[in-house]
Amino acid sequence: MSWRPTHAQVRAICVAAVLLGVAVLLRRPDAAVFGLPLAFLAAWGRFFRPRERPEVQTELDADVLFEGQGTTYRLRVPESVDPDIDLIVAALPRAPWFQYDPPRAAIAEPVANGEVRLEVGVRSKRWGLRSLERPTVTATSSVGAYRIQVTSAESQSVTTLPLREGFEAVDAVPRPAGLVGLHRSRRPGEGTELAGVRPFRTGDRLRRINWAVSARTRELHVTSTWSDRDTEVVIMVDTGGEIGISEGIDGRSSSLDTAVRAAAAIAEHYLRNGDRVRLIDTGSLFRGVRSGSGRGHLRRILDTLVHADRRGRQQDEEQLARRNRIRSDSLVLVLSPLLRQTMLGYVVTLVHSGCTVIAIDTLPPDVASIMDLDAHDQRSWPLAWRLRLLERRRDLDRLSDLGVPTVPWQGSGTLDEVLRDAARLSAAPRIRS
Repeated sequence: MSWRPTHAQVRAICVAAVLLGVAVLLRRPDAAVFGLPLAFLAAWGRFFRPRERPEVQTELDADVLFEGQGTTYRLRVPESVDPDIDLIVAALPRAPWFQYDPPRAAIAEPVANGEVRLEVGVRSKRWGLRSLERPTVTATSSVGAYRIQVTSAESQSVTTLPLREGFEAVDAVPRPAGLVGLHRSRRPGEGTELAGVRPFRTGDRLRRINWAVSARTRELHVTSTWSDRDTEVVIMVDTGGEIGISEGIDGRSSSLDTAVRAAAAIAEHYLRNGDRVRLIDTGSLFRGVRSGSGRGHLRRILDTLVHADRRGRQQDEEQLARRNRIRSDSLVLVLSPLLRQTMLGYVVTLVHSGCTVIAIDTLPPDVASIMDLDAHDQRSWPLAWRLRLLERRRDLDRLSDLGVPTVPWQGSGTLDEVLRDAARLSAAPRIRS
């Protein structure tokens, strides 16, 4: 694309030609007085028309963000820009779930000596993988006579990771079974928590000898500790649908928003404690993260969560059981609005297989509280939806009878009480008939 005259340049040429024509044909010097300045401006703009096409380079300060974080979209024109270029205007196409500064995502900068830099602030409001389209860049010559539209580089991809809400939970977990970790096992062994003092036995480490007690009793005694163990935490995210309205990090959250953000927060907490975490996405036959630990594993989980989509292919109960085999000593956290019979049936299957299952209700509070409204307020809701919520309440009561606690997600401390109960129940002696 070459430099083209602007509408102002075309108007100046046309009006100057008409006025000068009138001045010559009708012998009107007053018309020449008005036409000569316009003719001079048109000639000036033509004479100083740029010859070169400017090069535009774009970059993004950070292409991986957390929800609510912002970055800067930078557009740079190198120093080799044609000196006859007077102004450069850039407009960034507005995309959903992005907030711009300035709000219209458009900025103009005059060309002075040296390179030109244009900056637009971009803030991501919701998790996911999205792209910032190529900006529309227009360069204008002196007196606004000519302009050219420059095509910048390719679009920039932005990955927005789910917001980690600083989730914390008690350290008690049921049936810790690994070799290393931060949870106290029910068995004595190598660890950091004191279990008591006992007589020395063959195989005990010399550094465990308690010299104070040994000197008093005149027999070797050692300090015993509880062994530290980890556990496998399985996070199951139900992406079978999205209930409620999603307004980003600054507004209301849908059931899918709550599930994804809660999964990220829970994964970070348990990985920080040295446990092994596994992620299962029920909306995909292939998407998921195997059991692992460490900071790199957390990033794999977050990268998987940004692709969660309610339009994915949903698995039935048989497919879930066949493709996702879970150990009987695992702690399974099911993040779901608990509306699909498939998920409820699979939860029952996990309980019968011996897993410790905790259901985390992600249904938005404004939807779940409909049954607590008076009769007048309930009339605005469809009858079918009210009946479905009654059936859901019945299903949750059945899960409670099976020993599956159901707690709504409320951030830090959501699982404290149910984890203590589960750890106490697993530590209780079992009566064999």
